[in-house]
Amino acid sequence: MNIKLLQSENLPDAAALARFSQAVVVVPDSGTTHWQQLPHGKLLQQRMQNSHAAKQQHKLLTVLPDASATHVSLGQCKATASTFECLSLARKLVQPLLDEQPGELGLLVAGFKPAQAEAFAEALIAAVLAATADLPNFKSRQAKQTALKKLHLFGVKTRHGFKQTFATAAGNNLARSLSMLPPNKLTPTEYLQTVRKLAGKHQWKLEFYGVPELKKRKAGAYLAVVQGSPKADAGIVRLRYTPKGGKAKSKQAPVVLVGKGLCYDSGGTNLKTARSMFGMQEDMQGSAVALGTFLALTELKVNYPVEAWLALAMNHIGPNAYKPNDVITAADGTTIEVVHTDAEGRMVLADTLYFASSEKPRLIVDYATLTGSCVQAIGSNYCGAFSNRDDWHQSLIEAGRASGERVWPFPMDADYEKEIESKIADIKQCSPEGGVDHILAARFLQRFVKHNTPWLHIDLSSMNRKGGLAHIPTDSICQGVRFTLNLLQEQKLV
Repeated sequence: MNIKLLQSENLPDAAALARFSQAVVVVPDSGTTHWQQLPHGKLLQQRMQNSHAAKQQHKLLTVLPDASATHVSLGQCKATASTFECLSLARKLVQPLLDEQPGELGLLVAGFKPAQAEAFAEALIAAVLAATADLPNFKSRQAKQTALKKLHLFGVKTRHGFKQTFATAAGNNLARSLSMLPPNKLTPTEYLQTVRKLAGKHQWKLEFYGVPELKKRKAGAYLAVVQGSPKADAGIVRLRYTPKGGKAKSKQAPVVLVGKGLCYDSGGTNLKTARSMFGMQEDMQGSAVALGTFLALTELKVNYPVEAWLALAMNHIGPNAYKPNDVITAADGTTIEVVHTDAEGRMVLADTLYFASSEKPRLIVDYATLTGSCVQAIGSNYCGAFSNRDDWHQSLIEAGRASGERVWPFPMDADYEKEIESKIADIKQCSPEGGVDHILAARFLQRFVKHNTPWLHIDLSSMNRKGGLAHIPTDSICQGVRFTLNLLQEQKLV
């Protein structure tokens, strides 16, 4: 990302603000002293008070009477606003100005205490970086775009330079760009090629376990899903980041990120309806979030080893496709009775989690667009969280609140597993009755996490939301990068 950030703890005067053709201003929703601090503050206050719509929505788009006719996007926010509320307001404030394609953008934060001001500034920067991402576009005629090159932040100056915000944005932008690719542009073959390029650029070690290797490893759950594919290009990508430097903990057990990478999901033999199948190129968002998080941690040069395991596949319909009532054997020897071929994500993740946990990592976090029942349970505002550590629940909630990528933990007690008991195999893939399938899927996956490895499963129920969510302006959200970095860097879960 080639956007340079310049910081100043002082607010500009009217002459300095006139250098910008576009500027975003955030102030408290109460009090008056901040108006006195702002250039053209009295005028902005009058225009905010005189507009009924602005007072209702706490935002105003106006033009200043200066040499540049500076377009100002003004927002008012409570000092106690949550991170999600800050990010959501930031998205609404920056988008109208970015539509004008400025080369530079001013960001002014006034009237808040230092910690609050930094939080609002971070939200604005995150929103700008999300909105300026270079995302796939296959239109034959494309308008020329002026790239944003500089952000000038006034009212806040930090030593860290919002490095984590930039790293997180790089990870999320990568995830979204992958998930938006059409399924004929991102097959497992092309996905692997993209990851190889990234691995070369960032000096990651890459291994690929293709179909022949998975057969040697007896990964029957994974192979069942991909046996209907006309091309045997499915497989598991394993990436490794090893820290360097004097404070590096390179011999420490790694943090492992696992992602479901179904580049397209037809539903298989239990074929999806047309409405349900449309958009299923995004069924690889779990792997994209895992890869984006892996990139962000690399950009931050964390002092502990990290791995990413990406389960790449397609769920095809065809004469060789697996079918209900099949009994297959997973890599760990567990026999599975197939109930529904559209529950393919838990099948590829089962073997992937087994392989990833076999080497006793410090932590496993897996991401998957796994179940519709999670969306039914909490909607697309939150993601579902499941763990084999009940004492993590409060930390998970706090990481969601602090990052603005909210999650909610679900129970997964042992008695739920009665619903997937099988008369012919060790376990059913899912329940024929549906119901709490998000919980049953988590119980199923937990069986394949070995050595009591600390494990967190994120069901990406907020993978797609019309109009965006928090600071993300696109329908494709790819939530998880900010959440995970907060969990590892701030909450210090392990």
